[in-house]
Amino acid sequence: MKKLLFSALISSMLLGIVGCGTSGSGSTSQPNNTTPPADQAASQSLLEKVKADKKLVIGTEGTYSPFTFHDESGKLTGYDVEVVTEVAKRLGVEPVFQETQWDAIFAGLDSKRFDVIANQVGIRPDRQEKYDFSKPYSVSHAVLVTNKNNTTVKDFKDIKGLKAGQSMTSNYADLARTNGAEIVAVDSFNQAMDLIATNRVDVVLNDNLTVLDYLKHKPDAPIQIVKKNEEGQPTAFMYRKGSTDLADAMNKALDEMQQDGTLKKISEKWFGEDISK
Repeated sequence: MKKLLFSALISSMLLGIVGCGTSGSGSTSQPNNTTPPADQAASQSLLEKVKADKKLVIGTEGTYSPFTFHDESGKLTGYDVEVVTEVAKRLGVEPVFQETQWDAIFAGLDSKRFDVIANQVGIRPDRQEKYDFSKPYSVSHAVLVTNKNNTTVKDFKDIKGLKAGQSMTSNYADLARTNGAEIVAVDSFNQAMDLIATNRVDVVLNDNLTVLDYLKHKPDAPIQIVKKNEEGQPTAFMYRKGSTDLADAMNKALDEMQQDGTLKKISEKWFGEDISK
């Protein structure tokens, strides 16, 4: 009897094993023909991802008038905002803005919080080693700003040993360091203007158009431009290394905007002149 029971048990187990193997063969073969979503996403280029998501995620400050700021209604606007919005439109995707402080904006790009930075980023050799850039869409000039009571600072060479209110990683901070100034860190352009107006720093170096726009809105501010650097600084969209396909697509859009007059029109709206070249 024990032999019969043992034989029946073995037969039952064998049937179960065969049955499981047969029924599982159809279901296990299917995933081999389907790429997992994570692998598929990893194999996509950045441009393909942007097209698939139908959105271009853009890092910007939102506090740097007239390039990227909020108007009286609270809407994000400005020269850079309009340019990149038009580029996104020509790519057939929605522009989605992520706002952050300047000194955190590169880290945000590195961590893939956004696809591109649109914030008057100067093209510099040290940045080109780590990042990709589009073609320039504007050219800026550094100016030296002091309090109106200043009578001694007349040129960039005069700022040695003086306190300069600057965003730590900006082109203008580098220019201030080159001329021997002591950097006082600020989070925004407006904070720098407050410091110079109240004599808590001696000088501020920044973009001529930004300072002129500030004075246009605050003509009584106790600040003055004492020197302009005639050497222009080209600015462009900035990407993580390896974003060539997205950069090429956005360059094509910028070329079209240059040729059909759109870029000039946006420039003249904000500055009364063409700053795109």
